[in-house]
Amino acid sequence: MYSSFHTHRFEPDRFSKDNVLLDMKQGDVNGDGIPDHVYLFGNKPDGPSGIFADQITLVIQDGYTQHRTVVPLQNNAGYNAALFLGDFDQNKIPDILVSIDTGGSGGYGIFYVYSFAHNTLRLLFDSESYNQQYKFRVQYEDMYKVTVSSPQLDLLFTIDISGKGYSYLSAYYNDDGKLKKPMQGEVLALAALNPIATAGNRASFDLLALQRIIGTTNADTLGYVENLLTWDGSTFISSRLTVAILGTHLISHF
Repeated sequence: MYSSFHTHRFEPDRFSKDNVLLDMKQGDVNGDGIPDHVYLFGNKPDGPSGIFADQITLVIQDGYTQHRTVVPLQNNAGYNAALFLGDFDQNKIPDILVSIDTGGSGGYGIFYVYSFAHNTLRLLFDSESYNQQYKFRVQYEDMYKVTVSSPQLDLLFTIDISGKGYSYLSAYYNDDGKLKKPMQGEVLALAALNPIATAGNRASFDLLALQRIIGTTNADTLGYVENLLTWDGSTFISSRLTVAILGTHLISHF
């Protein structure tokens, strides 16, 4: 489900001298046939050369009227703020993907997808709502297995961790492969959201959501959840969910 917003004029005075242009793209985002300008502005508290920005704001400038629409972001602080323009809701008008890295060991990201077709702002996707919607359970099992389940989508994946090594496995398992006690891992919040052009849908983009699967500590990466999201006319739905595992060294048996 998307949200609608009221638009208002851009006022340059509302930005301090520390606000800088973080990214800019050009494309016809309102569908009138004239290219528009899309900007990300932000405040850099450490100066223009700093890599961290807060008060990150989306600004859309109509290519014909030069009217500017300001879009305050709910989560508006981080690193590497970037824009991507592409049609996600299949109406042949480019939408606006905003991506911000939060930094830190979690590797989380902040993501918004907006439509501005016919000069009406609609929020098609936000990472906070996605994280609340898609829940997973990570459970250690006997015989050096970890299961990743999605009750919502009725899916179960099994990861073989037998190649983790004795020092790792002996912390959780007895010598007979039985768990010493129940153990859980976790699927972390959304880390990446990538536009994907699929074979069956080359006129517009799907979204590939990536989340890291960890064991009992943040440093213990077991794999990744990859969720392909497709617009169904009113919202993004999961059209394919998979788990990707990390490779181990190839051991020759000859």
